[in-house]
Amino acid sequence: MPDRRAPVRPHRNTLTSTLPSLSLLDTRVLGVLVEKQRTVPDTYPLTLNALTSGCNQKTSRDPVMSWTEAEVQAALDRLKTLSLIVESSGGRVMRYAHNIERVVGVPSQAVALLATMMLRGPQTVGELRINSDRMHRFADGSAIEAFLHELRDRNTGALVIELTRQPGARETRWMHLLSGQPAPEPAPSITHPRTTEEATAMEIASLKEDVRRLERELAAVRQDVANLRGASGEKP
Repeated sequence: MPDRRAPVRPHRNTLTSTLPSLSLLDTRVLGVLVEKQRTVPDTYPLTLNALTSGCNQKTSRDPVMSWTEAEVQAALDRLKTLSLIVESSGGRVMRYAHNIERVVGVPSQAVALLATMMLRGPQTVGELRINSDRMHRFADGSAIEAFLHELRDRNTGALVIELTRQPGARETRWMHLLSGQPAPEPAPSITHPRTTEEATAMEIASLKEDVRRLERELAAVRQDVANLRGASGEKP
């Protein structure tokens, strides 16, 4: 059933304000663990092999990347030092689970939104509703906006930011801040329209060039005709 509850303010964890910026691979690892916990719980916690495959998926990922198991293991080791990963022994292999809800201090609905942004990059509210549906079904866009505002207005530091609307876009996009503030987007180039006088002058110059070209072609044709008549002995 769709969730119609208002955002819940959980206990604040003091580690949130001191959490360092995470790398793209760090956030991809966390996003995959959240996703697989919600969508394939029977295989969760994940092995290193399954986690690497999830990080390198060709679908539902932006950007699509190709990491090795060694690189994913290094990310797990970094995240364990921040208490964001819990390691357990399952059979003959180690398995890994996330601990983001406790460390960051946000409800599971907000974690679903953060994971969606970690896996797919900046998105509009509409895109977030569609892309997070398998992890959590929100009642409507306003429910998502409520959680986004909660994540943005936290006393211990914002976890998301609403980006400036892109030229021609109908909605703004949201992105997570677990990797720090976004780089400023380059200002769109402005093309000044030509004035009527400039356009007319350019058109006249183009027409004059066409006339000169036609005159040269006509002269060449006349010369060819004259040459043919001369060769046949015909008088002009």
